[in-house]
Amino acid sequence: MMTQMKAKFSNTVGLEEIYVGQSFIEWKGEKYTEDAFSWQSPVTGTVYGTLLNFKEQVEALEGEFEKPPYNKAPVRPVLYIKPRNTINAHLNEVVIPQEIEEVEVNGTLGVVIGKTATNVKEEDALGFVEGYTIVNDVTIPHLNYFRPAIKEKARDGFCPIGPWIVPKENVPNPDNLMIWTFKNDELIQVSGTKDLVRSIPRLIQDVTEYMTLAKGDVLLVGVPLNPSTAKAGDTIRIEIDFIGSLENRFVLENVQVAGGEKI
Repeated sequence: MMTQMKAKFSNTVGLEEIYVGQSFIEWKGEKYTEDAFSWQSPVTGTVYGTLLNFKEQVEALEGEFEKPPYNKAPVRPVLYIKPRNTINAHLNEVVIPQEIEEVEVNGTLGVVIGKTATNVKEEDALGFVEGYTIVNDVTIPHLNYFRPAIKEKARDGFCPIGPWIVPKENVPNPDNLMIWTFKNDELIQVSGTKDLVRSIPRLIQDVTEYMTLAKGDVLLVGVPLNPSTAKAGDTIRIEIDFIGSLENRFVLENVQVAGGEKI
């Protein structure tokens, strides 16, 4: 049985319809292996991350937000942006800056918006979804929730996305998907969308109450508590039910020195 997906390759302009089988991908009537393609991110819009949307994460921080400067827990979704420079793709390398020993890997579900969404009601929210994809929200470890983590989250290539977009019709219940993270083929973390504070329809409602989501935008449902880490040389693979797997190898940044040589 083959499943229809939407993907983008380096030699294509827009999204291409592909069919994914057990051990091959069919494109334009021909069958290929996964590594035959030069994958590009299937996402064209803005990527919005969501903090504090896993129950375990919120429970671990109980009481912290009653302290200054917040003085109370947030009542709306806490969002951040993964800007364009962070966007990366399936099977591409993720570069770790020279001064950083390791990075956090946050496997999460990306909800791809299918049409302009403003003041959407929870019961209508899935009607504004085109499909789903896998995202690795790579982050430099930090503990500060009181200011935007731009230098920790917005490094070049720190947001692998893909390999494709799965149409929403092929995902029976997006609020009950398991997310597995593997490092060098060893399972290191398991989470699931059933543990979200806000379900996907509720998250869309609460976000679009105060901002518009456009076609092609991606809303990340949240990141788990105590995310796993990766160092140069590690390969991270994230698998999500009904979506597939996203894989990237982590490498150390090459730095130019006097004379043009790299170290």
